[in-house]
Amino acid sequence: MANVAVIGAQWGDEGKGKVVDWLASRADIVVRFQGGHNAGHTLVVGDQTYKLSLLPSGLVRGKLGIIGNGVVIDPEALLAEIARLESQGVRVPPERLRIAENAALILPMHPAIDRAREAARGALSIGTTGRGIGPAYEDKAARRAIRVADLAEPETLSLKLDELLRHHNTLLAGFGQPTFEKEAVLAGLLALAPRILAYAEPVWQRLDEARRSGRRILFEGAQAVMLDVDHGTYPYVTSSNTVAAMAAAGSGIGPAAIGTVLGIAKAYCTRVGAGPFPSELTDSIGTMLGDRGNEFGTVTGRRRRCGWFDAVLVRQAVKVAGIQGLALTKLDVLDGLSELRICVAYRIGADECRYLPAAPGAQATARPIYESLEGWNGSTRGARSWADLPASAVKYVRRIEELVEAPVTLLSTSPERDDTILVRDPFEG
Repeated sequence: MANVAVIGAQWGDEGKGKVVDWLASRADIVVRFQGGHNAGHTLVVGDQTYKLSLLPSGLVRGKLGIIGNGVVIDPEALLAEIARLESQGVRVPPERLRIAENAALILPMHPAIDRAREAARGALSIGTTGRGIGPAYEDKAARRAIRVADLAEPETLSLKLDELLRHHNTLLAGFGQPTFEKEAVLAGLLALAPRILAYAEPVWQRLDEARRSGRRILFEGAQAVMLDVDHGTYPYVTSSNTVAAMAAAGSGIGPAAIGTVLGIAKAYCTRVGAGPFPSELTDSIGTMLGDRGNEFGTVTGRRRRCGWFDAVLVRQAVKVAGIQGLALTKLDVLDGLSELRICVAYRIGADECRYLPAAPGAQATARPIYESLEGWNGSTRGARSWADLPASAVKYVRRIEELVEAPVTLLSTSPERDDTILVRDPFEG
C-alpha cells in the first residue's frame, strides 16, 4: 500500500478538508507538513461541522495526527483549537497528537509585524491573514526562530528572545507601532511551555517506524500550488512551499515515502484575497457560483472570488507538483447551467500562452481564452457513481482530464463525506 499526499491544485479552498477526511478513514496517521493557522479545512460529519486550521483533519476520525517541522505554530492558537475540538466531543490527548520538536513558533510580534506591513502597503497589500505566518518563516530562514524544543530550555529561550526582539522591535518602531517587552513575552511562553511540550517529540522517528511497519500515512497540505512561494502567483502567495515535495522536507521523511500525489481542484475556480485571477467572473454567474458554493474562507471569512475552471493553471500545478490524479470537488454547483466554459489558454498582449508566466505584469494582463461546453439540466448532487451523472457532466469531467493531462480519480458531489465517486484508490498507488 502506498502513502498519499493531498495538495491543492488551484489557489486553495478546493475542499481538501472533505477529501482528507474521507481518505483519513483508511489511513493510520495524518500529517500536516507546511503552513500555519492561515489555512482552514472544514469537515462536515453527520450534523457536526468542524473547522480546523492547525490540527490534522484525521483527528476527527480518531487517527494519530502529526504536525510536522514545516509548519509554523502559534501555541496559543493551537491550544485554542484543541479546546474547541474537545468542546465538540473530539479528544486530543498527547497520545493522539504529536508535534515536531523542531517546528518554529509564531510569537506575538509576528502578527503585529504582518499587520503593520499590510497597512503600510495600502492599495498594494498582498491580502495576508495578518496571523504572522510570513514573519515567522522569515525568522526561520534567518536562523533566529524560537522552536518548540526551545520551550524546554528557559535559558536558551531567554537568549534567543533577545535577538528576536532586537530585530522585531526595531521594525515595529519604524512602523510607529508599539514594541514588545521581553519579560512579558518570556513569561507567556514559559506558562504555555508544559502544555505544548506534552505533545512534542522527534516526529521523524515515529514516521520512520511507521513507514517500516507498513502503516498508511496521509500527508495533508495547506493552501495550494498556485500559492506556493516559488511556483505560485508571486508575490500574491503564501510563505511556504505547498507542492508535494514539501511533504518530505516538512515532516522529516524521505521523498520516496510520499507515495501517490493527489491534487484537489474545484469544478470551477476560486481565489481569496488579492492577486491575478484570469478566469474570474464579476457578473451574475460569478455571484451565483459564490452563493451556491458557499464561498467564504474558513479562516478569513472573506468572500471568495469565483470564475470558470482554469485548465492552464491546473495543468501547470500537475507538472510542477507531480500530481498523479485529481479529486474534483463541487461539481454539483454547476448544475442547471446551460453553458460551461473552461480556460484553455491566455492572451498576453498579442501572444497566446498556455502557461502562466512568472512576471507579475504578464500575470496581471493575462486574459482567458475559453472553450465552451454544454451544461446539464439534471442534478449531480449526492451522486455516488458515474451512472448517476448526466451525460454532459461526464463529458465535462473527461474534457478536464484531457486538458490538465491527469485523470480524475475521485469526484465529490456534495459536502457530505459519502457523496463521493471513487475511480481509483490513491492508497493503491
